[in-house]
Amino acid sequence: MRIIKTIQEMQSFSIDMRRTGKTIGFVPTMGYLHEGHVALMKKSREINDVLITSIFVNPLQFGPNEDFEKYPRDEQRDIDIATENGVDVLFMPTVDEMYPTKQSIQIEILDRVDVLCGKSRPGHFDGVATVLLKLFHITSPDHVFFGKKDAQQVAVVDQLIKELNFPIQLHMVETVREEDGLAKSSRNVYLSPKERSEAVHLFKGLQIAQQKIFDGEKNPAIIVNEVKNYIITHTTGKIDYIEILRFPSLQPLTVIDQQIIVAVAVQFDQARLIDNLII
Repeated sequence: MRIIKTIQEMQSFSIDMRRTGKTIGFVPTMGYLHEGHVALMKKSREINDVLITSIFVNPLQFGPNEDFEKYPRDEQRDIDIATENGVDVLFMPTVDEMYPTKQSIQIEILDRVDVLCGKSRPGHFDGVATVLLKLFHITSPDHVFFGKKDAQQVAVVDQLIKELNFPIQLHMVETVREEDGLAKSSRNVYLSPKERSEAVHLFKGLQIAQQKIFDGEKNPAIIVNEVKNYIITHTTGKIDYIEILRFPSLQPLTVIDQQIIVAVAVQFDQARLIDNLII
């Protein structure tokens, strides 16, 4: 596996690969790799000649009171996991490499961001879009891979690729879960033992919503209220949101009659957890 830390070297590599007709799969991450990231890597390996994974904790997507400095990092562990899972190039730029000067161009996402995580994290997806625009230009991928757990991010990336005419195919990969159903996340390490035992109820609440829909309930407000009561009863976390929206447009609806997302976010003491089901 080759480790690249400069934009120039990364761009040169991608240009060389494309000249030889090889397809490039790209998995962007913020590191502290886990089984969810590995699932993305494996999916990319199935359909691409070359796999590039990036590790970059992007400061632009963290708010003033969020955990940029505390975000878990373990460079050697990440290198080992990437090596074991067939990554050809691990792109690991520094903040100064990615943002050598103050940004003079501002990316603003106007749609799909005033709900779910975007509602309580203003500017977050502007930061996500900025770094992804840069990474797409630097790595020149044919295919990119994101997990369903970050479904709002997937919806924003879908919009980004289509509206800015990137010749990239987006792949949404199933959420990888612990045995008890908790979605894999780098932030799970911040849960206390008590919170970890409670966290499984986020997914169980989503399963209740899914079953209600399968049983014929079409009123999203009724389902949201039931999930809310369940999570309040079974956890000590503070609910940030429980929403049912069209997917991927993330528009509100009054009757469930098409593909939707049921999504939850709960703030525990040191970790904010998100999860969803697309139905």
